[in-house]
Amino acid sequence: MPELTLDLSTAPASESSADAVVLFAVAGDEAPQLVDGDGYDWVPDALESLGASAVAEEITRLPARDGGPRRILVAGVGPTADAPAIRLAAGAALRQVGEAAAVGLALHGASDELVAAALEGAALGAYRFTRYRSEAKPGPSRIVAHATGSAEAIGLDRVRIVAEAVAETKDLVNTPPDDLTPERFAEIARAATEDASLSYREWDVPALEAGGFGGILDVGRGSANGPRLVRVEYAPTDARFTLALVGKGITFDSGGLSLKPAASMVGMKTDMAGAAAVLHAIVALARLRTQVRVIGWLCLAENMPSSTALRPTDVITINGGTTVEVLNTDAEGRLVLADGLVAAGEDHPDAIIDVATLTGAQLVALGGRIAGLMGDDELVARVRASADAVDEAVWPMPLPDYLRGMLKSDVADLANAKLGTVLPGMSLAGVFLREFVPRDETTGERIPWAHLDIAGPSNNTGAAWGFTGSGGTGSTVRTLVRLGEDLSGK
Repeated sequence: MPELTLDLSTAPASESSADAVVLFAVAGDEAPQLVDGDGYDWVPDALESLGASAVAEEITRLPARDGGPRRILVAGVGPTADAPAIRLAAGAALRQVGEAAAVGLALHGASDELVAAALEGAALGAYRFTRYRSEAKPGPSRIVAHATGSAEAIGLDRVRIVAEAVAETKDLVNTPPDDLTPERFAEIARAATEDASLSYREWDVPALEAGGFGGILDVGRGSANGPRLVRVEYAPTDARFTLALVGKGITFDSGGLSLKPAASMVGMKTDMAGAAAVLHAIVALARLRTQVRVIGWLCLAENMPSSTALRPTDVITINGGTTVEVLNTDAEGRLVLADGLVAAGEDHPDAIIDVATLTGAQLVALGGRIAGLMGDDELVARVRASADAVDEAVWPMPLPDYLRGMLKSDVADLANAKLGTVLPGMSLAGVFLREFVPRDETTGERIPWAHLDIAGPSNNTGAAWGFTGSGGTGSTVRTLVRLGEDLSGK
């Protein structure tokens, strides 16, 4: 995405030199009411004459008057002008603003929280992915909030950093697999960590072999593009909490020899969204100088069919020694994550969270906007609270112990799937992952762990809504950043 500038101005929006100005309207019993109507006294009557109701995501276009901006967009926020509604409305407006290079947001008199939400929503909605278009239409390059608060009170730097992290994640998810092999993903991660002064370590194929990372190696062995494992670390000196993040990074998933149907392969370039989210959440936390130590593990492989590919009924050895009979090579994400979870335990973190586009069952159960969340109750509650705070939808799912019996193997410690069983696929995958969560060496208790299944929310294949366009969404980046801040005590 082209660089986007976010700014503040104390001047009224009616004096803006922008190409377009966004006004926010609250739905009422009578005519819609503007959040900031300074200089736009005529707009409520115009909205009433047009039958506008200011319901959420309603965008009404009006011509400017008296030599003002070329166009005015009135974004409906619904009955309450709170932060979630303003964020959604601003995003919807910027997504539909057209070829306006500079956009003003009318927010005089709004609280600092509302201004921050509007700027964030606008930045998210302004995202465009045009890298592969021969004639790309330009989108917004500058957004100015006309408000009275200071940059520090509003948290302008935080909004910029988080919006950029989401955009970078979307760019990775939207990149086609011929340009985003595991090796290329690792190169991008190296560059991102250098910019943020993070430590970086990479395992190529010989190093993976030497380290015993059988899950990543065997999933990737059918591809000409070798797998990689990447470790990135942000370690501020005063951190009192260590959080490990493990991301699934399957840069393309054909299903392997358990080949997907052709239609099901479309979109499988996005099977690395978990690793992308982990990478850029850590970069954002580093740039925000959050006082929490965060270690990310990016498990990168391409799942392809070939004469060297993993075969159904092969037995592989995960890092740490657990053997797995692979009954379904299309249940590969849990195999690479198993390696990552075991490796994450070596740093003795206080908590581990894995993020993965793991199961089609997540989409069946929760749809395309709600991520599945499972794991240990206390950590699940903290993750959910962070998601709620930034309006990313998650829903706790059970991990019943009886499902462990469905992973029984006749020849290995466990199987990676139960053939012929579709439901409860999301929870079954979670139970498999739980087997690889390390235990604390002192207490013998399993390290607190949570699992986010973002198969649906990571890639929008339906109609655009709010600040979410088509393609990669950057799902969970904002949640992980907020969680990091929470764990730091900020």
